[in-house]
Amino acid sequence: MASELSKFTLRIPTELLQKLRIIAENHGRSVNKEIEMVIKEYIKQNIEI
Repeated sequence: MASELSKFTLRIPTELLQKLRIIAENHGRSVNKEIEMVIKEYIKQNIEI
């Protein structure tokens, strides 16, 4: 887990947030954690470090 967490405001359509809530609930995560996991997976697939 990161030792320092940054705050970031994200504006998304209500419909998208509703879908994220369902997905997060199905995975047993908060919406915030679900978004974090999606971003990590995207970075893993698209950036060579």
